[in-house]
Amino acid sequence: MKILVIGGTIFLGRHVVQSALERGHEVTLFNRGQHFPELFPEVEKIRGDRLVNADLLKGRSWDAVVDPSGEFPRAIRLIADVVGDTVGHYTYISSLNAYSDVSKPNMDESGPEATMEDETVEEVTHETYGPLKVLCEKTAEAMMPGRVFNVRAGLIVGPCDFSDRFTYWPRRVARGGEVLAPEHPDVATQFVDVRDLADWIVRMAEKGGVGTYNATGPDYTMTMGHLLEVCREVTGSDARFTWASAEFLLEHGVAPWSELPLWLPSNDPEIAGFATTNCDKAFASGLTFRPLADTVAATLEWAATLPADRAPRAGMAPEREAELLSALHAHVPE
Repeated sequence: MKILVIGGTIFLGRHVVQSALERGHEVTLFNRGQHFPELFPEVEKIRGDRLVNADLLKGRSWDAVVDPSGEFPRAIRLIADVVGDTVGHYTYISSLNAYSDVSKPNMDESGPEATMEDETVEEVTHETYGPLKVLCEKTAEAMMPGRVFNVRAGLIVGPCDFSDRFTYWPRRVARGGEVLAPEHPDVATQFVDVRDLADWIVRMAEKGGVGTYNATGPDYTMTMGHLLEVCREVTGSDARFTWASAEFLLEHGVAPWSELPLWLPSNDPEIAGFATTNCDKAFASGLTFRPLADTVAATLEWAATLPADRAPRAGMAPEREAELLSALHAHVPE
């Protein structure tokens, strides 16, 4: 197949390109060349901004397009105007934030979609991110009916994840000692290894799979306790986990998801279903998962290549963790 990837050098797109090449496909990248331009020297690269230079794609045809970077409908329309008449399959990377209500556990693709009053807004904020993803999905389908594969991804993790939202935990456990952990070992969480997601996206393009799919994992109930134990096994550290209640963490101003990554308070009924999304449709279509230990080890190996002075984008500073552990022990006598 001839595959056009919009972007293709940062995270998910990068792994999609790698997977496609490994499966023998011919890949073209369309991006601005601002991030890791040295990657994939063997592939064709068209340099341009999708919002300004989409015409650079005119007169070309591809069997499939993978679009991980469209943030608002105009970005989709500009690409579809140029390649929509010829492309056979279009993958749009959406998000589980496309749902307006995540209060119900085990929610599938029939869940209520996020909306926004002014659909011309192009500023991406916490409030507009989900609705804009929905509008992008609808725009792609309207312009390329019956050829669109919408991937509503959850948290994507693994090598090249610069968000640090997963990476924090393997690195923190590797340091050893007393580790502050959220709530209790059975608190649920969900994420998908970027390599598993990328491989599935390429396979779905190969077989022409269309429609909307929730895409996170794994295909069993993941808990924070299991994740941290696997991190300890992989790193061989002496880490020991001290679990703090949601009430304690919130009382002390701990920011869910960012300061303690992967954690959302289980006592908040409005997000009770966020970590238990139903992905049976994706599983049935071939989304599979490598062992968690593989994800942890590969993430650590990649993280070791980062500059030592790089400031993390998520996670808790050691001093802050020590203060909270001290307060926790004073609050709950041993």
